[in-house]
Amino acid sequence: MFLRTERLFLRPAWMEDAAELAHAIGHEAVVCMLSRVPWPYGEEHAREWISRPRDPALPDFLVTLPEAGGRIVGGCGLHLNDGQAEAGYWIEPEFWGRGYATEALRGVVSLAQAAGHRRLVSRHAADNPASGRVLRKVGFHPTGRRGTINSLGCNALLEAPEYALELGEADGPQDAPMPKAA
Repeated sequence: MFLRTERLFLRPAWMEDAAELAHAIGHEAVVCMLSRVPWPYGEEHAREWISRPRDPALPDFLVTLPEAGGRIVGGCGLHLNDGQAEAGYWIEPEFWGRGYATEALRGVVSLAQAAGHRRLVSRHAADNPASGRVLRKVGFHPTGRRGTINSLGCNALLEAPEYALELGEADGPQDAPMPKAA
């Protein structure tokens, strides 16, 4: 599955992406905010992630920039966590502050809704408030619950507030341009 948003092209990862993926995600500032990514992150990790089995109800994508020759600038998708569909995303530091995480997550949320998901959750490291802003822009609301994420990259448990998005709510994703699935 492919997804086109206003500025981004979200696509599956292919084995030939391993080196570029390792470079894009291979920043300690990124990896330490993620729960399932080791540090240092190398091509062997990228190949392992690319080759894992996928569930079509839980899409995940590389976030690429069409105007930059399809350069990989991040990732966004869904995975299961404690039986719930959880949204996750990351953006390479060079591209922070441009709204790419928000745009990619809006696209994934629209696909999740089309796939029949009724609720999504997400968490972010408490010391990463920018990620919380992304979630709120897309329509997620704090649940009031706090847990932890096990950051493999930092080898630490990080405090993480939980957010949820009820996909049937009238106040779902705000100002979300409808992405085009290709």
